[in-house]
Amino acid sequence: MRKIDFNTRVNNKEIQLFTLTNHNGVTVEITNYGGKVVSIIVPDKNGEFKDVVLGYENIDEYISGNPYFGALVGRYANRIQKGKFSLLGKEYQLARNNGENHLHGGIVGYNDVVWDTNFDKDKSKLVLTYLSKDGEENYPGNLSLKVVYTLSEDNELKISYDATTDQTTIINLTHHSFFNLKGEGNGDILDHELYINADAFTPTNADSIPTGEIKNVEGSPMDFREVTAIGKRIENKDEQLQFGNGYDHNWILKNDNKSIVLAASVYEPESGRFMEVWTDQPGMQFYTGNFLDGSDVGKGGNKYQRRSAFCLETQHFPDSPNQLHFPSTILEPNENYSYTCTYKFSIK
Repeated sequence: MRKIDFNTRVNNKEIQLFTLTNHNGVTVEITNYGGKVVSIIVPDKNGEFKDVVLGYENIDEYISGNPYFGALVGRYANRIQKGKFSLLGKEYQLARNNGENHLHGGIVGYNDVVWDTNFDKDKSKLVLTYLSKDGEENYPGNLSLKVVYTLSEDNELKISYDATTDQTTIINLTHHSFFNLKGEGNGDILDHELYINADAFTPTNADSIPTGEIKNVEGSPMDFREVTAIGKRIENKDEQLQFGNGYDHNWILKNDNKSIVLAASVYEPESGRFMEVWTDQPGMQFYTGNFLDGSDVGKGGNKYQRRSAFCLETQHFPDSPNQLHFPSTILEPNENYSYTCTYKFSIK
């Protein structure tokens, strides 16, 4: 990317492009517009470097195009049924921007705001901060946010989230890169081999809202406890796959101690690229780009077709504010919201 193509102002705040690098030649480019990861360039088994995330070549296309490519998502990632939740006896009505439901923070989520920046001199770390004001998208509380992107010498992109509030609120942040380990724009991801560290998932209704059930993956297309090609069962006549038009579900990670664990891994046989996802979150949304349809024209004029990317979004569960038996997403004024997600790249 050219930095000049990202230099502009939105709401009188400066947008820029930042490049993280390490000694292995790996680079990660991030814009403070929505905290979006613009590119992740990593080698294959032959030492050829390619960009493995979908995106655009300039800021104008990020502003007008798919709002979630590479984005930092909140105040509440994923869906809330009918956009309603209650806190301390008060009901809140959020935007219904996904059919009848609320998705990824609303009309102007964190993916569409300009974050303040502090760029590390050694070009390995970018710190983003943002004050999400009380009433923004009708969420309660002034929420002070800090997100740190760090690129290690072990080819790990670590994303650390921290937040505090001045009144009781809800929060659920995630990262939304669309990955293709063959290289962005280079076909579908159905041959990618996936492992998910989960015995159960949260089934949904036809609107992708959890029913409240915790269901074992045993004997279903949702079972990725053994490495399986993404496309092997994606066309099965399974109600959940039909509801999601493919995979678009929350898996309950095996993480009883709330420590950082391996959530998932993905291997692409042609390139030999291997990606691991590590987190201390209780859930992970796995999405297979089911609603990409070629209308998003990205880098190099690539038309991003259906299932040309996958997302692995570590987070709390969808609709948790309305599902009291799910892990709580309530943040109190005397608490600190803090978690980590790491995407590690290697060759296998």
